[in-house]
Amino acid sequence: MRTRPNYIAGAAVTVWLLIVALPLYVMVAASVQTRSDFSANGPVALPTNLTLDNFLEVFNSGFGRYFLNTFLVTAGVVGIVLLVVPPLAYAIVRSQSRATTLIFRFFLLGLAIPVQAVIVPMFYLINSVGLYDTLLGIILPTAAFALPICTLILSGTMRDITPELYEAMSVDGASTWRTFIRLVLPLSKGGLSTIAVFAALQGWNGFLLPLILTQSDATKVVTLGLFNFQTQYGINVPGILAAVMLSMVPVLLVYLFARRALVQGLMGVGGK
Repeated sequence: MRTRPNYIAGAAVTVWLLIVALPLYVMVAASVQTRSDFSANGPVALPTNLTLDNFLEVFNSGFGRYFLNTFLVTAGVVGIVLLVVPPLAYAIVRSQSRATTLIFRFFLLGLAIPVQAVIVPMFYLINSVGLYDTLLGIILPTAAFALPICTLILSGTMRDITPELYEAMSVDGASTWRTFIRLVLPLSKGGLSTIAVFAALQGWNGFLLPLILTQSDATKVVTLGLFNFQTQYGINVPGILAAVMLSMVPVLLVYLFARRALVQGLMGVGGK
C-alpha cells in the first residue's frame, strides 16, 4: 500500500532544520569576514570578501597554547577512563560478590553528586597535594566525575554478551584475563567508543574545574580562553565566532568518526 506523504511533518522538520542551521551559518559566515564587512552586511548576509585573519588573530592571542592544554587534558581523561572502566565494568558484570555490588552502587551514587556541590573541598584537596594550577589537577577530577556514567554504560554493553560465549571460552581453557582481552573487549567496541567520546567531551568542554583549579595562562584551556577572549574582544564578533568554531572542530570530528558506535553503545546493543 502506498503511504501518503506527511506534509505537516515535513514542514515542521524543515522549520526545525532552519532554526538549528541558522546559528551555525552565522558562525561560519562571520568567522570569514572582517569586522567592517560584518557590521555593514549583517549576520545573515552572504560573505563577499573572505578572509582568514580572524583565525590568525585567535592563534596570535594565545589559543595555540590553550588548544594544546585542552588536548592534553582530554587525552588524559580518556586514557584514565579507558584504563579503569573496562576491567571495572567486567568485574561488575561477571562477579556476584557483595563487595562488587557495593562498589557498583558507590559509582552510581556519583551520578547524583554534581561537581558544584564538592568544588570547594576539591579545591582544598587539589591544593593540599600540590596539584593546583597544573593540568593533572584538572585531569584527575574530570576523569573521576566521568567514571560513574561510563561504568554504567559499559556494564550495560557487556551484559549483552551471551553466557554461551563465556562458557565456550571457559571450555577452551581461557583464563579470566584472556576472556576479557579476547572476548569482552572486541564485543564491547560500541560501549568503548561511547565512553571514549563521552570522556572526550567532558575533558574538552570542561569549564568549572579549570576555572577553579587553575590560575596562570600556561594552564588555561580552550573554554577559559573563549571566556577571556569574549571579555577582551567583546566587540570583535567575527573573532569570537572564529574562536568558537575552532573549539568545535575537534569534538565534531570525533563524533563524525565514532557516531555509529556511539549510537549503538547508548542503545545498549554494542555487544551484539
